[in-house]
Amino acid sequence: MEKVTAMLKVESIRVGYGDLIIIDNLSLQVQRGGMVALIGANGAGKTTLQKAICGLQPPKNGRIFFEDKELTGMPTYRIVRLGLLMVPSNARVFPKFSVADNLLMGSLACRDTTRSYEERLRQIYEMFPILGERSKQKAETLSGGERQMLSMGRALMSEPKLLMLDEPTAGLAPKLVEEVFRLIQRMHALGLTCLIVEEKVEHVLKITHRAYVMQNGRIVFEGTSKEAQISGAILKAYTGTAIKATEIGH
Repeated sequence: MEKVTAMLKVESIRVGYGDLIIIDNLSLQVQRGGMVALIGANGAGKTTLQKAICGLQPPKNGRIFFEDKELTGMPTYRIVRLGLLMVPSNARVFPKFSVADNLLMGSLACRDTTRSYEERLRQIYEMFPILGERSKQKAETLSGGERQMLSMGRALMSEPKLLMLDEPTAGLAPKLVEEVFRLIQRMHALGLTCLIVEEKVEHVLKITHRAYVMQNGRIVFEGTSKEAQISGAILKAYTGTAIKATEIGH
């Protein structure tokens, strides 16, 4: 049987800000083609972990590998060009730039690809039709949901292999939450590997294959998303009370 090699491998990392340690001795893997949920209470270290992976907050100890290339100590722009990208929370876009110019900015970080800028732009407008309709508008005029779509579309313009999403539905209305999760599923169907930080636990466990639960900078559960859904004892680390995933995120 062929050995399965993780696309992303985090080995015993320790991350902090000055003397404050946020992540301690954490290990994690994401297989190629996987959809992985990373859940935990506010302050558990989820965003810090994603920042460490993409080089924004280098670990003090431990090692990080992407497609067998070591990322530890590598600058973020080089990590992006390898095909690993993070979409921050709160739909961070360039507000004074038009929608089209925001997408152009995403393409500037593109890794080596055979697809032209025009081909990638057509795909984005097909996936997010509202962006095509609003292409000449400044990003600051968009709704919260439209900005989130622009943030994801800009990331896709760089042709990532693995996309890390940090709370992609934060602050969105319920109808838009469902739409964002459908778009994430569609991106995955196109071959994208995803690591998703999300507070709406029930929703994210429905679309992912595996899940990690973080508490106080450590992984306290790893398993299938189905196992996480029924594991009230494990999710106690997330909520502080012994409840199931189906009771969270409404």
